[in-house]
Amino acid sequence: MKITLNKAVKRMLIAIASTISILFVFGLYFLNQPQFGKAPSGKRLERIKKSPQYKDGKFQNAHFTPTLTQGYSMLGVLYSQLFEKAPNKTPSNPIPSMKTDLKHLNPDDDILVWFGHSSYFVQAEGKTFLIDPVFSGNASPIPASVKAFKGSNNYQVSDLPEIDYLLISHDHYDHLDYNTIIELKGKVKNVICGLGVGSHFEYWGYDPGKILEKDWFETADLTHGMTIRATPARHFAGRSLNRNNTLWVSYVLETPKRKMFLGGDSGYDTHYAEIGKKYGPFDWAILENGQYNLAWEAIHTLPEQFLKEVSELKAKNVIPVHSSKFALANHSWDEPLNKVSELYKNGNYDFSLATPRIGEKVDLNSKDQSFTEWWKEK
Repeated sequence: MKITLNKAVKRMLIAIASTISILFVFGLYFLNQPQFGKAPSGKRLERIKKSPQYKDGKFQNAHFTPTLTQGYSMLGVLYSQLFEKAPNKTPSNPIPSMKTDLKHLNPDDDILVWFGHSSYFVQAEGKTFLIDPVFSGNASPIPASVKAFKGSNNYQVSDLPEIDYLLISHDHYDHLDYNTIIELKGKVKNVICGLGVGSHFEYWGYDPGKILEKDWFETADLTHGMTIRATPARHFAGRSLNRNNTLWVSYVLETPKRKMFLGGDSGYDTHYAEIGKKYGPFDWAILENGQYNLAWEAIHTLPEQFLKEVSELKAKNVIPVHSSKFALANHSWDEPLNKVSELYKNGNYDFSLATPRIGEKVDLNSKDQSFTEWWKEK
C-alpha cells in the first residue's frame, strides 16, 4: 500500500528537521566556546590513566556516590527547582559586605578574606593564596543565567595583589570561572589543581610550567617551608558533556605556623575522619555549607553533617562557605548560615564557628575575634 503525504505534513516535517539541525549546529558551536575549556589529552591524559582514582574511563569517588539520593528522580528535582521555589531564595536587600584593601596589607599579617560562595583569599607568612575565584557575577557558562546576589560581588580581579598560588578545587563553573581566570593571567605565579584541570588553564593561555596538577594524597613543597597536599573529596567534575574527566580535590595547606584544611565541594564520607587522622589537627577548616538538597546529599554537605565533619577533621576553627552569593539549590539564601549557627549553639563543640561577612578580614592568629550574625540584618 502506497502512503502519500500532503504538502502541509511535508512542510511540517521539513520544519522540524530544519529546527533540529539548527539546534544541533548551534549546540556544537556553543560547546566549542572557550569557557568550556579543553579535555585532557596527551601526556596529561596518560598521567590520569595511572591514577588509582581513574577507573573505567573516568574519575570515581572512594565509595559509591549516586547522582541522586534513592527515592528521588531527575524529573522531580527539575520540577521542584522550576516550580516549587523556596521563599526568600534570593535576598530582598543587598548582601551586607565590607571591602578590605588587599593591595596594601601588612605582609606580616596572616589573614583570610571571603568573597562569597567558595571564593576566598589567604595571606599566610608573606605568601598569597587565592581559592576558587568567581568575580564575573555569574556561575554558569550561559551569560547572566546564575547571577550573583546584589552586594555579594564587590570584589574584582583589579582589587587583588599578585597571587603566589591559585588553588582550584574542581572545574565546575561556580569554582572555576573563565572570565575571572583570563583576567587573573598576569597576576598569578602558580596554579595548583586536580589532575586534568590544568588542561583548561593551558588552553586559556597559562604557561604549562606554572601549572601543578595533583592526585589525592600527593604533596608539593612550596616556598618558605610550606607544603600543599591534595586530599579527597566526594563530588564530581566536568565542564561539558564529558563528566568526571578531571579530578575534584580538597587541600591541606601546612605552613611553619599553622595547618589549614581547604575543603572545596564534597558530600559527607569517611575521608574527613581519614584526613583528620592523617594530617590533623587543623587550626582552620574552610568547609562548604550551602546549595544542598536531600536529593543530592551524596555530593554536597547538609548542615547536620557539617559540624560532624569539623569534629572528624579535628579543626579548632571553621568557616562555612558555599553560600550567600548564588542560588544553586532550592532553599532560602540565608538558610545555610541560620541552620549551622543554630546547630552549633545547641551543641557542645570544642571548636569555634567563624561567620565573617563578605570582605571582612579574618585574623588567622586571633583566638578571640568575634563575628556577627550579619545575615539577619534588615
